Amino acid sequence: MATRIAARHSGILRNALCRPGPIARSMSTAPPPPGPPKTLPSFSMQGKVCMVTGAARGLGYEFCRAFVSSGCTSLAILDLKEDEANAAATELLTFARATNSNVDPSSVKIIGVECDVSSERSVQKAYEDVMSAYGRVDSVVASAGIVENYSAFDYPFDRIKRLYDINVHGAFFTAREAARNMIPQGGGSIVLVSSMSANIVNIPQPQTPYNASKAAVKHMAASLAVEWAKKGVRVNVLSPGYMLTKLTKTILAHDTELRTTWERLTPMGKMGEPEDLAGAIVFLSSDASSFMTGSEIRVDGGYCII
Repeated sequence: MATRIAARHSGILRNALCRPGPIARSMSTAPPPPGPPKTLPSFSMQGKVCMVTGAARGLGYEFCRAFVSSGCTSLAILDLKEDEANAAATELLTFARATNSNVDPSSVKIIGVECDVSSERSVQKAYEDVMSAYGRVDSVVASAGIVENYSAFDYPFDRIKRLYDINVHGAFFTAREAARNMIPQGGGSIVLVSSMSANIVNIPQPQTPYNASKAAVKHMAASLAVEWAKKGVRVNVLSPGYMLTKLTKTILAHDTELRTTWERLTPMGKMGEPEDLAGAIVFLSSDASSFMTGSEIRVDGGYCII
């Protein structure tokens, strides 16, 4: 009896092994047709008007590339010098038309706008230009900022004032004008670019005013988020760690010991690439984060957790 049962089970097993199951059938199917990888529709920036300050170079420029890669075809590049903003806009226009090959090239519109974020009137004028060009603004990133390394005793007052005018007042002017234009249209997303320095004290370089300015930006975002939450305007913070921008690469080329120190203090053992911020900036600026406001995303290789 046991022998017959074993034989019957053996036959079932052989049939099961020989018969193509779901896995075997799926492995034999033809590969999917070529095309763009699928993702959640809420991450798309298609149909949104985006604006980025400090966007002619550095992280601001990379944020613009991320928006374009996510389908944005209406973009405003704000920077201190008009010619540099226009040059960046031209480069990004070429990139946009190549990236969004399925989009009518004539529908892609990227403009450069002169803007000194430390001047309230200059920021207001920039928004007037953007609204005139597009009629609305959906996602704004306040990326303009500077950093300097002086000891507290040696820091010239005029340079401290300039740093706060750009990093703190500039972020406030940018966010306030964004909300003034977003509230009548039903809402929008504002991202203030802070820094991991809002949470830790960097070493070995001294940069007290910078750290304090970024802490101010972080808390500013939380405060504005509460103030505008029921008006449809979300305000969040992106805080990068040590990133290999063109500027930092130039600095570290002459100070390899500093780079070694920064990498040693970062749990991941390396500095970030500007592209590492693309996912975070698109998430915060898109509908994918629609129930998120007053929050901070740190992209720092783990620096702040130790």
